[in-house]
Amino acid sequence: MMFRFAYPVMFLLAPLALGWLAYAFFKKPTGITYSMTSPMAALAGSGRSTLVARIPIILRACCLLLLILVAARPQLYNVSRDVRSPGVDIMLCLDTSGSMQALDFKVEGDSVTRLEAVKKVVADFIKKREADRIGLVVFGEEAFTQSPLTIDKGLLLDLVGRMTIGMAGDRTAIGSAIAIGGKRLKDLKAKSKILILLTDGRNNAGEISPQAAAQAVREFGIKLYTIGVGGEGPAPFRMKTLFGTRLVPQQVDLDEVTLKKVAATGGGKYFRAANSQELQEIYDIIDRAEKTDVKIKEFFHFKELYPWFLVPAILIFLLELLLKTWILRVIP
Repeated sequence: MMFRFAYPVMFLLAPLALGWLAYAFFKKPTGITYSMTSPMAALAGSGRSTLVARIPIILRACCLLLLILVAARPQLYNVSRDVRSPGVDIMLCLDTSGSMQALDFKVEGDSVTRLEAVKKVVADFIKKREADRIGLVVFGEEAFTQSPLTIDKGLLLDLVGRMTIGMAGDRTAIGSAIAIGGKRLKDLKAKSKILILLTDGRNNAGEISPQAAAQAVREFGIKLYTIGVGGEGPAPFRMKTLFGTRLVPQQVDLDEVTLKKVAATGGGKYFRAANSQELQEIYDIIDRAEKTDVKIKEFFHFKELYPWFLVPAILIFLLELLLKTWILRVIP
């Protein structure tokens, strides 16, 4: 729920109300002609009595300010959307194997693991695809569905943020990831079905070969993009040694040949991302290539809050009349 004033221009009247209060509070009381003022001094009372006599003025000012709030129409509201678009169904298959802890990527100048860089770029990609259903497959030694296809972007972003290295094992089952992602997409009747697989290794686990899985998803009308992550040569890993935690270079075996063949079989493309900037550009290329024409109709639902101010304004006005008529009566 969000809050707003329907007519905030009404607050321009507030200075007028406050100005009237200042004038009425500090103006000299109306005098009367009387030949002997000394007997009247006792009737005038102390300064405290004079302040009490001005309570109706204060009440009138409070009433006016509340009425200005009423005129501005405070409201709580929410927005619902009717998305009318054939949409694109997208499964993101993300590698969380042990090699994704290599520290050869940078985010905002700081060295981060490959997985942290991937999570940031994937989150940005999800935010851009407002009208599309997106699902997540996480794979390592095993592959499993982290989220089925959904338009709940908040849920997806939360799940991406919770991904950790090794959550599906340390080895890499590329074929299993493609098969599970394809299974989630195969029976859907979407305008376009996309599977994006990201890994930094080679297939060394699972019972399904990447090529066989790619051929299967192609038969279901699914386009397959593959992204190889990591630079050339050894990558630094944080490891415990006799001298404490150190960055130790290690070779990561990225199987580009297989990833290129898989992408070609799946009717998509293969990309190589050696750093965060390239990874972001790759997802931008895919985002532009798989655009959806979206027609969105918004519905606003309002809850009026002015009664919460109107009722007190009426009560304050009645209290002012009561005080002036029965308690704080003045000589006319």
